[in-house]
Parts: sequence; C-alpha cells; structure tokens
Amino acid sequence: MSAEWNDNSPIYRQLKARVVGMMLDGALQSGDALPSVRQVAADYQLNPITVSRAYQELVDDALVEKRRGLGMYVLEGARDKLLASERERFLREEWPAMLERITQLGLDLEQLLQASRDSGAHGENA
Repeated sequence: MSAEWNDNSPIYRQLKARVVGMMLDGALQSGDALPSVRQVAADYQLNPITVSRAYQELVDDALVEKRRGLGMYVLEGARDKLLASERERFLREEWPAMLERITQLGLDLEQLLQASRDSGAHGENA
C-alpha cells in the first residue's frame, strides 16, 4: 500500500478502498490476516481510530471478520462478493459514460478489440 492520501475523500475510505483493491487483486485472500490496526497506523502515520473505522466498514460489508485476540481476517467468498458488486457498479456507473464516448468518437467493436489486443501485447513486452 502506498502512503499517499488525497483530499478528495476521508482517509478511512481511501484505506478501505486500498484493502478492497488488495482483495480484488488477490494480494489478500480468504483466511488471510489483515495487518494490525497498530501496524497500519504506525506504517502510514495514521490515527488508529482512522484505521479502525476503515476495518469496521470492511466488517460491516461482511468482507472481513474480527477474531477476538487474533485480529481481522478476510472472509471466505469476500473476493467473489467484491467482484460481483464492482462489476454491477461498473456497468451502472462507469460503462454508460464510456459507451457514450465510444459512440461520440465513432469507434466500432473491431477497433476496440484491436486496441485491446495491441495494449495487451505492449504490456507483456514492458
């Protein structure tokens, strides 16, 4: 996790988003322990209450569980749950604007697929 924070949203939400990103990327998997509140607070010079609030939201979203005396752990199925909700959010919130832009630029499916293949090839050589 990077220690850079922006002013656009509360730090606890940014921290939560980073943990969610780690779950989606597979860096945190079912059964994995999250770093302790104290450790995250010390590493990123955050108030422990801020870290606790981010972790509590993850508990409230049924993505992690608190095991008394042991810490926070990623729940079974958390990644699948996140993928489903993020896909739904993408299709509802992001895709319409992308589709509008694609239409505005007069791009067709074959051009988009070719661009995707080209960028994938570049990424492998980088």
